[in-house]
Amino acid sequence: MKHLLPLLACFLFVGCDFTVPLLETPKLDIDKSVLGVWEQPRPEANKPPERLLVLPLGKQEYLVAFTGDGTDSIYARGCLCKTAGLTLIQLTWIGNSKGEGPDDNRVYQFASFAVNGNQLSLRLLNPDTVGRDAKSAAELTKSIEANKASPALFREAMLFTKAKK
Repeated sequence: MKHLLPLLACFLFVGCDFTVPLLETPKLDIDKSVLGVWEQPRPEANKPPERLLVLPLGKQEYLVAFTGDGTDSIYARGCLCKTAGLTLIQLTWIGNSKGEGPDDNRVYQFASFAVNGNQLSLRLLNPDTVGRDAKSAAELTKSIEANKASPALFREAMLFTKAKK
C-alpha cells in the first residue's frame, strides 16, 4: 500500500497490518452509532482536522473514508466481526482519491470502537502483539485469544468528535 502510506501515517497507521481477514462474508448488522462524519484535530496549527466518514454500504457493511491532509482520502470497506469475545470492525483498504489501489496484500486492519455521545474512540489491533503474518483467520483468532489480556493488544486510542452539520 505504498501510495497510501502518507495518508495512513497521518491516521496513526503504519501501513496496513494483516494479509488475512477474520471473516470473508459479513454476518452482523452495522452499528448505526458510528455513522456520520467524525473529526480529530491535528497537532499542527492552521491545519484542517482529520476527517473520518462512515456510511452504510448495505445492512452489514460500511464505506469508510479517511482524509488526513485535508485533500486526499483513503477508502475502506468495513464490517463488524466477533472474535475471541471481542466485537471489532474489520477494515479492508481498497484505494485512495487518486484512483490508486493497494500494491500488496496487507489490506486488513481491525479496530475496537466505542461511541459515547458525540465521541468516537477507535483502537487498532496491535500487530506487534498478535503478529502480522497469520496465514488464516483461525490462526489470527488464536493469536488474538492468546493475547486478549495484554494491555498491548490494541494501539493507543484515536479520539474523534462528531462533526457539526
